[in-house]
Amino acid sequence: MSESINNREYRKDIIKQIIKELHDGKTVNEVKQKFEDAFAGVSASEITDAEQALINEGLPFSEVQRLCDVHSAVFKGSIEEIHRETDPSKIPGHPVNVMMLENRELEKIIEKQIKPYLDKNGDEALEAILKGLDELNAIDIHYSKKENLLFPYMEKYGITAPPKVMWGVDDEIRDDLKMLKSDLSYGVFNEDHKKSMEDLINRINEMIFKEENIMIPMLLDALTQDEWKMIANDSSEIGNIINYIPVWQPDKEAKEEYKEDIKEPGAIILPTGVFTKEELTYMMNSLPIDITFVGKDDNVRYFSQSSERVFARTKSIIGRNVSNCHPPASVHIVEDIVKDFKSGKKDHEDFWIKMGDKYIYIRYFAVRNEEGEYLGVVEVTQDIKPIQEITGEKRLVE
Repeated sequence: MSESINNREYRKDIIKQIIKELHDGKTVNEVKQKFEDAFAGVSASEITDAEQALINEGLPFSEVQRLCDVHSAVFKGSIEEIHRETDPSKIPGHPVNVMMLENRELEKIIEKQIKPYLDKNGDEALEAILKGLDELNAIDIHYSKKENLLFPYMEKYGITAPPKVMWGVDDEIRDDLKMLKSDLSYGVFNEDHKKSMEDLINRINEMIFKEENIMIPMLLDALTQDEWKMIANDSSEIGNIINYIPVWQPDKEAKEEYKEDIKEPGAIILPTGVFTKEELTYMMNSLPIDITFVGKDDNVRYFSQSSERVFARTKSIIGRNVSNCHPPASVHIVEDIVKDFKSGKKDHEDFWIKMGDKYIYIRYFAVRNEEGEYLGVVEVTQDIKPIQEITGEKRLVE
């Protein structure tokens, strides 16, 4: 303990000496070695602590700032490694920063596009409010990101009640917003509408407060940097409500993590999840469609075994050339499709035929990797007659 204190005092003395030497006219290169010797192997936070201790003792901040050039020389020009912003809400591109910027955007829409017109009459005011409500629709993206990116991590760490409550309120806000837009579309804005609008604004502001003062602190206490980076990487799948999101580059790359620790030998690890062989097999067979995959060598590699299979398939076709799996009259069509897929001329081709009381939709898709390299073709077949007969709506929540 005493050694640690002595080291801290020693480093503070070195900083004072360097500051004095800089003040007296020495160059950065002349004092760099002394700084490097004293702080070799010491974390940036310890250097910052030493500087802060000197400021607390009365050393002017402007004098401590003289060390910035020394930091740059020692740490290869990266002042940020010493005076790095540690508050996630202020780190550009960090999910917390993005969430809070989106909240500021929602507040701006409310304050500038809606509230100024609540006490006004006439078509112009109504048109302005409707435009503001249209812009406020972006709240769905914000809430979806929270529900699909942040809530799963809260649940992972045993924080289960807040997500359920917040999601319920999110849906009520969505419904209220939709209802107001529908009511105002008839061209009337009365006192009841004004009251509903004020209630909606209050609920949105209350949710902003809960996100920033309850949800985010909980997440910051629980999540690792790798988990935050994975959230940042996945955010684009849902979208953003602000125009520019810088790429957050933390100190280290995020490692892919899976919630389910599958010990079974031969577990199939995919970019977005993990299956056992049994799970993947029966999941594919449970889909109400036929799936057949043909590799880039034109040989059949896989077919699903759905109970609603349209065309018969046997295991003897595995490894068979796709041209040999079709009647002679249609072989040239199949070969042309594959040729167009390989050349990049086409990415999909569709056919539909009647078979008794069924209406069969057959779709072919080129399978390519991120570099655009052709990997094969997948055939998806389905009886779409039951789908064509669907009318109205059937919702999970009425």
